[in-house]
Parts: sequence; structure tokens; C-alpha cells
Amino acid sequence: MKAYFNVNYLYAASILLLLFIFSACSTTRFLEENQAIVRKVELAGIDKQFSEQAYIYIQQDIKPNSRLNLGLYNLFNTKNGKYRTDRIKNIGEAPHILDTPLVEISRNEVEKFLKTKGFLKAEVKSKIKVERKKAYITFSANPGPAFKLRNYTYTAGDSAVKNIYEQNRASFTKLSPGMRYDEDSLKNESKQLFDVLKRKGYYDYLQQYMRGFADSNLNSSQVDVKMIIDNPPNRDKHQVYKINNTSFRIRNSEGRLGRSRRPIDSAVLDSQYYFKDHSGRFKFNILSKYIFFEKYDLFDIDKRDLTYDRLYDLNIFKNVEIDFVKRKDDTTALDVTIEATPLKRMSNRIEGEYTFNSGRNGFNIANTYTNRNLFRGAEQLDIKFRYGVLFDSRLSGRLWNRVFSRDIQIGANLVFPKLLSPFPIPSLGRHGVPRTTISSSLQLFDQPGSFSNRLFINSITYNWVETRYKLHSLTPISIEYRDGRLETAFRDTLDSLGYQLYIITNDRRYVNLGTQYSFTLNNIRLNTYENFIYFRTFVDMGGNTLALLANTLKLPKDSNGDRTLFGLPYLQYAKTEFDFRIYRTLGGERQFIARLNPGIAYPFGNSRELPFERNFYAGGSTGIRAWQARTLGPGNYDRAFLEDADTRRKFTNLDQFGEIKLEGNLEYRFKIIESFFGSKVKGATFVDFGNVWRLNELALPNRDIESNAQLKLNRLFKQIAIGTGAGLRFDLQYFVFRFDVGIKLKDPQFGDGDQWVIKHLFKNNEFKEQYYQTHNPDRYRFLQYNFGIGMPF
Repeated sequence: MKAYFNVNYLYAASILLLLFIFSACSTTRFLEENQAIVRKVELAGIDKQFSEQAYIYIQQDIKPNSRLNLGLYNLFNTKNGKYRTDRIKNIGEAPHILDTPLVEISRNEVEKFLKTKGFLKAEVKSKIKVERKKAYITFSANPGPAFKLRNYTYTAGDSAVKNIYEQNRASFTKLSPGMRYDEDSLKNESKQLFDVLKRKGYYDYLQQYMRGFADSNLNSSQVDVKMIIDNPPNRDKHQVYKINNTSFRIRNSEGRLGRSRRPIDSAVLDSQYYFKDHSGRFKFNILSKYIFFEKYDLFDIDKRDLTYDRLYDLNIFKNVEIDFVKRKDDTTALDVTIEATPLKRMSNRIEGEYTFNSGRNGFNIANTYTNRNLFRGAEQLDIKFRYGVLFDSRLSGRLWNRVFSRDIQIGANLVFPKLLSPFPIPSLGRHGVPRTTISSSLQLFDQPGSFSNRLFINSITYNWVETRYKLHSLTPISIEYRDGRLETAFRDTLDSLGYQLYIITNDRRYVNLGTQYSFTLNNIRLNTYENFIYFRTFVDMGGNTLALLANTLKLPKDSNGDRTLFGLPYLQYAKTEFDFRIYRTLGGERQFIARLNPGIAYPFGNSRELPFERNFYAGGSTGIRAWQARTLGPGNYDRAFLEDADTRRKFTNLDQFGEIKLEGNLEYRFKIIESFFGSKVKGATFVDFGNVWRLNELALPNRDIESNAQLKLNRLFKQIAIGTGAGLRFDLQYFVFRFDVGIKLKDPQFGDGDQWVIKHLFKNNEFKEQYYQTHNPDRYRFLQYNFGIGMPF
């Protein structure tokens, strides 16, 4: 969803925010006489590397409130100068009232935490200061000496377990003589051994079997640690289990067993997989590819997790349960039972949005029909329809006479959970389900009085996962037909004015036989707070195969000298784009991201210019957010160069593109509210920069004017747009609803001395009026509002 507002909405939001802050600041007037709200909590005497962890052990109810959270609570839960006791609304956060028992609990917990970190003589004291119903709490620590690990020893009742521990310990241990004693290192030792044994057949092993004992009765601030690995009660060793048979039972979509009209589908594969399908919808050989238990293999918890992941990746089950049952006739064997409940086979989703900006408003409505498991092999069919219309309020006449653009899109995707190929391909399903997508789409776009476009695309795409962090996508063949036409009178006007470039890129019919490939690194980490690097590259090649076969196929030429296929010229070009990002965690739910996104497209051979769709554009909710999409660049290009207002209006979103792109973003993300109407509210501040450029200079009717649309290194900074802003992200667990406000700082369309437009932000009436005189019907907007689903990057 997206929408664009005028500046009055910003004023309204600011006033609302001030009300929240005022409400938070006036909390004390709602309190009882003997109550005090906690305003500040300090930790003193604790080393910086432990202070953030120590703060976690302070009880949440005596930590200071978030001002915004508290303001929201006060706004909705006060009446007649007091807090309500009836119909309390779960909005925001109730005030954290001073509670001395909680202070004592917190003091004790912080002291225990310091002892787990090796400060075994630590003492913590608390001090409370109350002024005008506001409480200030200080926890003062005297850590004492840090105890060091002197000796580490271990014993095990099971020699096999002891051998496994000794063989693997070097790869995971954090314990070494001379280190600061740390109970977390002992817990890590126990957890790592647990993980190793669970991968080597020890189904019954529990983490509690490994226990640590510390002897600190030493005057030299040293600790001796002894770990004991116990056997199960009343047994002299730990049992190793092997996998026997696997039973897979599929319920119907309501979660029930049994079928009323026909027998239950059943089958046995490889003498070890026993299937029963109560829904009658599945082919078992497809499912068996994603069951990673093999008869006589040792029990391995990783294979259980892998089976879970792949069965859910098929996108046909809403619930999967995997259990292990000990056999009575064989005390060393486990039977595997899998129960799955399928998703509804058919679904229909309707979506809509309303957009308005710069005098234009309209709506989009879309419908997606989905059929899962179409041929009983986890295939998925999606049929999509989308209709959008945009009205221009500056046009005269009835509503339908003010249509600025109409857009109809129809598409179908058929997805197979395997790589379809005429020759055998090794199984690639361990790290992710490979998929083959056959797609077809048709777009009918009309901008009355200026432009119409018909685009028909058919393709086949292979997606596979090399490792859980490396994704590949290959479209070996994409067949495209495009029929773009400028309205005759408009085309003649452009021709007479010398705008040949816009005629070539828009008024064009062609066919394209292309190939695309993309590689993505660390896509799976995007929703985490880890430190990592994200990388994606995309390559698009068109017409090269036809160019090689042109003479053999005796492809004819048209009047322009271009080779044609079925009477239409074919495209020949190369295009590539890179997306490189650095993600750094700053503790908690705080994160910094730096992104660089360059790209270049180059026509050659049978194409002198790229069509409009193959060029890059700048701006938009995922790029340089202070500009609306397709309203920035190329270079220093200024739309005042266009002949008149009517030409500018008709060419809206059609004249600002380039073969070279460079975008960059710096963004800081942080949490604001833990719970707000069922969502977690996060914030972001950002700086965006970049532009698009032409490979060749624009040919303008006035030859005395140079558009500077071509990339020139000596003018690079003067051709860069810079914007800043802030945003909110409402995290609803299943998706993120995003609102960003971008503010223009530096606009390259203006002369060298006038590009820093931020200086006009608060006194802008004269600036905007002058701009309108030269750019009518375009109006200058310093703020750009963006709504979106999902993160911008």
C-alpha cells in the first residue's frame, strides 16, 4: 500500500506527538498520594562490558517507561484526573510505580549475575531517592576481584560418551586455564555436548546429565571446576538409537482423519516409508524426497529439523508434527511418525490501495486466486488480476474525462517443487526446495492523450538453494512482446520539437529473447540482528542468441537496418545490477545498515537505444525516498527544458530515466514501542543519495542548453541527489507495515549554487511559486510520504 500526503498531515502528526509527550510528562498528577513513578535507574561500579547485561536483571516494572508508551497509556486510561480501574485499554504501557520489594529483588539478581561472571565476592547495594512523586534508583556494586579458572577436570560414567566429548571438545569449548571464571562457559560446554550427542544417536540424552562443580575456597581468587557426565538412572550407559520405519499420515484440511466416500490412500516406499493420506490429495513420491530419515541410520536431531523445514517449504501444510516412538521388540530402534495437516487447496485474496499526490488520485484493486497441490505433487497455480486508475484533478470535465492513466495486468504462475529438465539433475533439496516457475503475463497500460503500452511476457525460471545462505535464480528463456505507441498528435509534436530520444524509447514495437540470472547471499539473515554482509547481483542479457543465428536464419532487416523476427526488431543489450549491504547490530533491537546499489544497462548490436522498461529510474519507497518514483534525474536534467506545460504533463513519469544507476542508503533502526494495538513499533532514520544517468547526452531543442544528463566524473557530486528522513515500522509478526517521510536536502536539477534546497524548507512559498512558473503543472514538494509493506531493503 502507498499514499502521498500534503504537509498538513505532518503538522497534525507533530501536534499528536506533543500531546503524547505532554500526557507522559504530567503522569504524576494521576498518581495516589503515596505513589512515585520511576524516572531513572542507574548502575554504578560495574564494568561497561557487563553493565548492559546487568541491566536486564532489573525488574521490568521498576525500569523507566518509554515516554511515548506512557503517553499513549495516559491518553486512553485516565478519567477525571485519575487512572481508570474499569475498562482498561491495552494501549501503551502502564506507569512503572516504585515498588521497594522489586528493588530488593533486582539488587539481589544483579549481585548473583556478577557472581556468575567470576566476581564471587561481589556486593550490590541499592539507594532510592523520591522527589515530587518521582523515584530515582541507584544500584552501587563492589565487584571485588575477578576469580580465574585454575584447573578443569571431567569424568563420565559412559566411556563412549566420554570419547565423543574428547573428540569434539576442542571445536566448541570456551574453557581454558587462566580465563575469568564464567558460568555461561560451563553452560555452553553442556549445551554443545548435548547437540553433538543428539546428532550421534543419543535420543534419550538430557542436557542435565552434565553438571559442573566449582571449588572457590582458595585465597588466591582462583577456581577449580569439575564436570561430571552422569548416566541415566539405574543404567550403566547411554543408549544409542537407530531409525526404523517412518509413518507419514496426512489429515484433511479440517484436521480430521477418515474419508467418507472412498478408501484412504496408502502406499509403502523403499520398504521404510508408510504413507496414509486422509485428504486424497498427494503423491507420496514427492513427499518422500523431503523426509531425511533413512532406515538403520543413527538418530540425528538435525535430520528432524531438516525434515520440518523442507515440508513447510513446500507451502502445502499448515501444521507438521514429527515424533519418535521406541519399539517394544527392539530397544535400540525408533519409529518415526509424521502427522501433517494441509492448507486449504484453493484460496482467493483481494487487495486494494488508494493513492494521491500532486493533484492526482486513484485506486488499484487486485485479485489473486491460488490453487495449491494442483497435480497432487505440491505444485502451485497463481492467477492474478490487477486494475488501477489514476485521475488528474487539474483536468476539466467529468470524472472519466480526468483519467491520467489506466493499468490492467493479468498473469499466471505455475510453480513445481523441483527443477524440470530433460536430463537427470542431482537432488538439491537439502538446503531448500528447488522450484521451476512457468509464468505468463499481459499488461495493458494507457495514458490518454500521450502513451499506450502492451507488454506480453512468457518465461521459465529455475530457483535453487546452494546452501542456506546462497540462492540462485536462472531464467534461461524469456520471450517478450512489446507494443508501445505515442498518441499520434503528441508524437508529431515531439518530433517537431526534436525530442527524438523519447520517441525511440517509448514509441516502439519489438520482440525480445532474453536470459536472466541472479545470485543472492544471506537473504535468510535479513530479519535477524546479526552482523553480516548481504549481496545480490542480477544479470539480464537479450538478443545475443538471435544475433549469433541471424545470418543462419536469414533474419530480414527493416527500414532502419535492424534485424527482425516475425516482422519486428529484436532487442540486443546487456544489463547488470548489484546490491551490496552491511548490517551491524548495535545491541538490543538496534541496527545500522549501509547500502550501495549501482547498475548499468548497455544497448548494442541490433539496438541503438533501450526501450523505456529496460532503463533505470530513481526515487521511490525503496530507493531515494525524498523523491517520488521516476521524478529524479537523469543527472542534472531539469523538466523546465521541456517545451510547455502540456508536454510536461503528458510526459509525467516517462522522461526521467537512464542507463546508469547509483543509489546509496544509510539507515539506523531501533525499537520504539513493544506493544501498540497488537504490533511492535520500530523507528528508523535515514540518509539516501544517488541518481540515474544517460550514457549519452540528451538532445534538447535549445542547443544552447546542456542538460548534464550524462554521467561526468568531474561533476559527480553536483549530479547526486541527497535526501534524509525518518519512518515508523509496525511489525505485525507476519508482515511489516511501513511509513517513511523523506525530506529533500540537495536537488541536482537546480544550478550549482541552488542545489541545497533544504534552506527553503521553512520559508518556501516564494520558492515554490517560482518553481511552478517554470515547471507547470509540476509543483515542488520538499516532503515525500511513502507507505509500504515490508522493509525498504
